[in-house]
Amino acid sequence: MNLSGKRIILGVTGSIAAYKSALLTRLLIKSGAEVQVIMSASALDFITPLTLATLSKRPVMSDFSNKNSGEWHNHVELGLWADLFILAPLSANTLSKFANGICDNLLTATYLSSRCPVMLAPAMDLDMYQHPSVTSNLDKVASFGNIILDAESGELASGLSGQGRMMEPEHILEHVYHFFSPKLDFKGKKVMVTLGPTQEALDPVRFISNHSSGKMGMAIAKAFQIQGAEVFVVSGPVSLDLKSENFHLYPVHSASEMYQAAKSIHGQMDICVFAAAVADYAPAEVAKEKIKKQESELTLHLKKNVDIALELGKVKSPNQIHVGFALETENGEANARGKLEKKNFDLVVLNSAKEEGAGFRHDTNKVKIFHRNGKEVQSDLLPKSRIAELILREVKNVPVWI
Repeated sequence: MNLSGKRIILGVTGSIAAYKSALLTRLLIKSGAEVQVIMSASALDFITPLTLATLSKRPVMSDFSNKNSGEWHNHVELGLWADLFILAPLSANTLSKFANGICDNLLTATYLSSRCPVMLAPAMDLDMYQHPSVTSNLDKVASFGNIILDAESGELASGLSGQGRMMEPEHILEHVYHFFSPKLDFKGKKVMVTLGPTQEALDPVRFISNHSSGKMGMAIAKAFQIQGAEVFVVSGPVSLDLKSENFHLYPVHSASEMYQAAKSIHGQMDICVFAAAVADYAPAEVAKEKIKKQESELTLHLKKNVDIALELGKVKSPNQIHVGFALETENGEANARGKLEKKNFDLVVLNSAKEEGAGFRHDTNKVKIFHRNGKEVQSDLLPKSRIAELILREVKNVPVWI
C-alpha cells in the first residue's frame, strides 16, 4: 500500500527495542509516509538521533527547543500535523505518564495535544509487562481510544522468554496499512441505529428518563459508517455531537416519537441496531402545568410504552438483520436469550449494569453476544469503539447476511 501524503509521528522511548525504530522509520518512508521522529531523553541512550534523522529525512526532536538555533518545537502544532501517532517502543515509564496525564517532556506534551489516533507498541521485560500496574495502565490508555499493538512473545533482553518484545516493525506496518485502508464490508447497506435515552414528560418541565449517554450507539453508528454503510440514527436526547457526523439524523424525545421515526424508515433498512435505552413506562397523563409541591407524597400512574424492537421485529423481512441490547442486573444470560426469540433478533448484546467500567456513561464496555444459532462471543473490558467493531464482525457472521 502507498502511504503517500500520510503524516506520522513516531515516538521513541527508552528501551533496548529502540533499535527497531530505525527499521520502522525506513519502512514508513519507503511506503511514502512523512515521518517526524520524537525521542524521549532516555531513548537517546539506545539509538542516535542522527540515525533516525537520516532515515526520516527530518531533524529528530527531543526537547522543546533547539538549543543551537533557539527554534521552538511547538507540541500543539505537532499534534495537529499528524494523521497517526505511533509510539514504538513504548516503555513502562512513558506508558505511566500517558495514563496519568504527566507532561514533562516534548513527547508526552505532544501526546496530550494530539487529536489523531494513537498506536502504542509496548516493549518491556516479561515480569514488567505482566505487572498489574502495567496492565492497568494499558487498559486505561485503551479506554482513551488508543490502539494497543500487543507485545509479541520471544526471547527478551533479560534472557527470559515470553511476552514483552515490541511488535516487529513489519507487523506494525501492517496495522498502519489496515488503519488507513478500512474495510468497506457494509458498502451499499442501509443501517438504522437507535441510541440514547428517551424522556417521558410528567409536566412541561419534568420527565422520567435513564442514565444512557448514547456512547455505545454512537460507536456502532460510526463503525458502520467507516465500513461504508449509509447510517440512519434515531437518537434520544444526548450531549454527543451527532450533527457533525454524516448521519441521517432523527432526533426524538419520547418512546412514542422514537417508534414513529424508526417505523418510518425500517422498511428501507438492511440492518437495524436497537441500542437505545427506551423507557418501559410513561406517565398516563401529562400535566399541562408544572406540578406543584403540595403533599408529602406524589402518586404517578404509568402506562406501558410501545416496545419498539418487538413491534418492528414482527414486520422484519427475511433479508433484514436485527441486533438488540440487553442491559441487565440479574439473570442476564437467560433474559438475553429470551429476547432473541421474543423480539425476533439475530443477535443480542448483553452487558451488566453491575460490571465495573461497563454500561451507561462509560467509555468502555464488556459484553457477551448471543446468536440465534447458539453461538456466543465474550469480550473483555474494551473501549466502546472496539466493542462496536466486535459487534460488526458478528453481524457479518449472521447466516442471513446479504
